[in-house]
Amino acid sequence: VCPVDCFYEGVNTLVIEPEECIDCGACEPVCPTTAIYEEEELPEKWAPYIEINAVFSGAKEPGDADTEGWPEHLVEAINSDDFQAWPMINVKRDPLPNADDLQDEEGKIKDLDPAPYAG
Repeated sequence: VCPVDCFYEGVNTLVIEPEECIDCGACEPVCPTTAIYEEEELPEKWAPYIEINAVFSGAKEPGDADTEGWPEHLVEAINSDDFQAWPMINVKRDPLPNADDLQDEEGKIKDLDPAPYAG
């Protein structure tokens, strides 16, 4: 649904490459968990995801990231020698089985897997 292919895929989440995104909003109504916000409308509790999107999509170098609010395992992952930004995804996949349950869960960032999707 994204006209500029700005989604990147990890094991258990997607991120949006902020420099590629043209803010068209086409993705918002089709997101199965309503997890996509325009940056200025992003609830404060999700603020760390701005930097997570930038780093894991490859838009920002890990050393330049503000990791405030990130769990230690993500900080360690981006600072490791074998860190890889995630691959771009341009095909629709089914939502993760527990996506609806996690939609509004506080603290779910601790469960974010830093590994790229491997198919």
